[in-house]
Amino acid sequence: MSILIRSFAWFLAAAVTFATLGPPGLRPHSDLGQDGEHALAFILVGLAFGLAYPQRRVLCAGAAVVLIGVLELMQFWAPGRHARLEDFLVDALTASAGFALAAVTDWAMTRFRQSASAASEGPAE
Repeated sequence: MSILIRSFAWFLAAAVTFATLGPPGLRPHSDLGQDGEHALAFILVGLAFGLAYPQRRVLCAGAAVVLIGVLELMQFWAPGRHARLEDFLVDALTASAGFALAAVTDWAMTRFRQSASAASEGPAE
């Protein structure tokens, strides 16, 4: 299962990189607006990487913020693209929120498994 989640996380990272640096005409558009699109993309990236690498979640979150900054700066050299501080802030904050959501999901699943395990054992005599 972890190989599937890791593959999905890296696929998302590649797709977001292409959407960020590729030709503007090939970038997907939605009714969410630019900030909404960024938020959706990066919360999914943070969630995917947070679930894919639970033992290294804090390190991955830090690396993600740095790489998001690098990605934003690379837009200075991408034709038709513009680096903006607002984009970096939205991207970094929502990716961090995705990592936090992954941590909450892990915590909830652990609690669920523990309660299911305790319930299946039955009352102690």
